[in-house]
Amino acid sequence: MSGKSSIGSVGNVKGDVERAGKKAANSRVMEALTRLGYGVRGLIYIVMGLLAFNVSLGKGGAPASQQGAIAAIGTQPAGLVLLWVVLIGLVSYSLWGVIRAVLDPLNKGHDMKGLIARGGFLVSAASYAILIPSTYGFITGAGRTAQSGAQTQLSLASIMSKPWGHWVIGLLGLGVIAGGLYQVYQGFNNSFDKQIKTYAMNAQEMKLIKQLGRIGTATRGFVLALVGVLLVLAAYQSNAGQAVGIDAALTTLMRQPYGIWLLGIVAIGLMVFGVYSMLSAAWFRSKR
Repeated sequence: MSGKSSIGSVGNVKGDVERAGKKAANSRVMEALTRLGYGVRGLIYIVMGLLAFNVSLGKGGAPASQQGAIAAIGTQPAGLVLLWVVLIGLVSYSLWGVIRAVLDPLNKGHDMKGLIARGGFLVSAASYAILIPSTYGFITGAGRTAQSGAQTQLSLASIMSKPWGHWVIGLLGLGVIAGGLYQVYQGFNNSFDKQIKTYAMNAQEMKLIKQLGRIGTATRGFVLALVGVLLVLAAYQSNAGQAVGIDAALTTLMRQPYGIWLLGIVAIGLMVFGVYSMLSAAWFRSKR
C-alpha cells in the first residue's frame, strides 16, 4: 500500500507541476512577451526583405542574414532602443519555443506527429536564441556584422576537419532542406500558426492573414531549403569555405538566370512573412 501511495504522490506532484507550468505559459505576462517576440521576428524579416529588395533594384548593398538585419536596425535613429527591444523579443520568442516544446500548451501530444512538431518548436527556439549574443554585442559595441559570416565559416571548417564532419554537415543540410520544404507545404496547405484570435477577426481580416501567412511561410521555407542545399554542397565538395546562411542563399539566388527578378520576388515574400508575424503579434492569444 505504501508503494502505491508513493507512486500516487509522485503522480500528483508531476500533475501539479505540469498544471502550474501550463498556467504560467498561458499567463498574460507570457502572452505579452510572446506578442513582442512575434513582433520582433516580423521586424527582422521585414528588414531582411527590404535589404534584399534594394539589391534587386540595383541600389547597392548585399542581402542580409537575420544578424545582418539586426545590425541594420541598430543603425537607425533610436537604434540602441530598438536593439534592446529586439533583444527582449528574441529572448521572449526563444522562451516561447521552449515552452511549446516542453510544456505543450498547444496540446500537440506525444505521438510521432506531435513529437516532430514539438521538436520543431525547440529548433525554432534555438535558431532565435543564437541571435541573442550577437544582438547584445551590437548593443555594447562589441558586435560586427562582418563577424557573422566569418564565425560561420570557422564553425563549418572546425566540424569538417573531423573524420565524421562531412556526414554531420550533410545530414544537417538534409534536415534543413526537409524543414524548409515542410514550411513550403504548410504555406500551400494553410496549416501554419494556430495561435490567432480568429474570434476577434472579421472575414476580410481572416482572409488577409491567411493569405499573408501562406505566401510568407512558403517563401521562408524556400529560402531555408536553399540554405540546406548550400550545406549539402559544402559537405559534398569538402568545401569549408562554402558560404552558408540566409544571406548566402539570397546571393546564390541572385546569381542565377533572371536572378534579380527572383531575388525581388523572394524579398517581397520575406517582407510578407514579416507583416504576417506583426499581425500574429496583434492577434495572438494564449489558450486559457
